[in-house]
Parts: sequence; C-alpha cells; structure tokens
Amino acid sequence: MPELIDMSRWPRREIYDFFAPMADPFYALTFPVEVTRLRAHCRERGLPFYPALVFGVTKAMESVDAFLYKDRGGALVKHERLVPSFTDLDRGGELFRIVTLEAGDDLEDFCRRAKEKSAAQREFITSGPWDEDSLIYFSCLPWFPVSAFKNERDPDPKDSVPRVTWGRWRVEGGRTLLDMSLELNHRLLDGAHAGKFYEALTRWMEGI
Repeated sequence: MPELIDMSRWPRREIYDFFAPMADPFYALTFPVEVTRLRAHCRERGLPFYPALVFGVTKAMESVDAFLYKDRGGALVKHERLVPSFTDLDRGGELFRIVTLEAGDDLEDFCRRAKEKSAAQREFITSGPWDEDSLIYFSCLPWFPVSAFKNERDPDPKDSVPRVTWGRWRVEGGRTLLDMSLELNHRLLDGAHAGKFYEALTRWMEGI
C-alpha cells in the first residue's frame, strides 16, 4: 500500500499549490541519452534492447524519490515501486498492445518475462494488482528519430503518471544516442528531478 504523506510537512507544498489551479500543469522535454553500453550489453547477453531500456528507465525513476510521489485529488501518496506499462508492436504487423508487468530487480529476468507476457497477451490492454498512479507509460517509435513528442491524455490535472517516449537511435563518432522524451506533472516534478533521473539512468547504463 502507498504511504499517505502529510502535505503540511512536504517541502514542495508551495510549489504544488502554485501549479495546482492550472488546468494543464504538464510539461515535456526531450534530451539525448547515450545507450552505447546498453546496446553492447544487450548484444553480449542476447537481450532485446527495448524492454532493457524500459527496465533501466523504471529503475532510474525509482531511485529518484520525487518520482514516487503521486497526487490523488489533493492528497499525496508515496509508492515504494513503479510499474512499467509499454506499447509493443505485433511482429510483422501494424497493431500494438499495451503490456504491463512488475519490473523486479533483475534486467535479464524482466526481459524474459516481458517477452513471454507480450507473446501470450491476446487483449489490447490488461489490468493488474497495481495502482493506476504507480505506472510509467512507455512508447517507442523505432522507424525514425524523435525530437519531440506529446502523448494523448484526458484533461485531468492530477494525472501523476510519467510518459516516456523515444525513437530510432543514431550513431555519432562511435557513440549510440537516442532522444528521450519525458512528459511530467509540474505539481510533483521539477526540472531538477528530471536531471537526477538523467544522471541515474546514465549511471545504471554505465554500471551494467
């Protein structure tokens, strides 16, 4: 169960109150991420790159405390873990499904479970035992580089689910880069938190 937070003791309370009246408190940013080491690791271990990066992003967000806080209509809760929910394209087709499963703590195990669940899933989307606001939504457009992105959403200013999107990688001077887009709710997350996420993701890739 998520922990209920006393907002009167929350250091960001004034910032939250500033953005709370806004009908659209969301912002988006796109930045290059070097994935050279992750690609090499996936080749060495025979792992699919897409779920591997989904796992890495999830663990990086979990390591930044602010990403665990969620807005429930003016109440503030904190999760212990986040759950990746990602689009996955039918092999050789144009239709996709949304696959959701716990990340766990092991990269190879997650890649195996993600592959198995996607192959077995017949519905477009399935529900699970997780809270909706514990999710991270992922999309990938591997056909072209993505320099900016905006996801569809209901006009709900308390929506606390981060959106993460990337496109095709590119090779520059021996380094593999892709542009990653984040959509975040400014009630809960500032640019400093996005910066900490970037640093955590980079450390994770350098350490595998």
